[in-house]
Amino acid sequence: MHMKVSSRKRKELSQAITSLLKSVRSKKGCIRCDFFHGMENENIFCLLQEWETLENFAKYRKSECYKVLQGAMHLLEEPCEIISCEALKTN
Repeated sequence: MHMKVSSRKRKELSQAITSLLKSVRSKKGCIRCDFFHGMENENIFCLLQEWETLENFAKYRKSECYKVLQGAMHLLEEPCEIISCEALKTN
């Protein structure tokens, strides 16, 4: 997720998402959940998640912490950009 927030809401959004990280990381199938802010623009954030399977991700999207994340989206200046990709496995 790529997010843009106003400088007035930056701390609130950062605290909301940071408070969810441990919970998300403990979900079955979560390989990675990291939160970053832009070096050139501190009002730009990125939430990067990696899941073992689409099924695990779908279960997470029904969880309470995902609902909290969705609620935090009201702090954004504009709708977030969600980029989804599936890794290709080669043998």
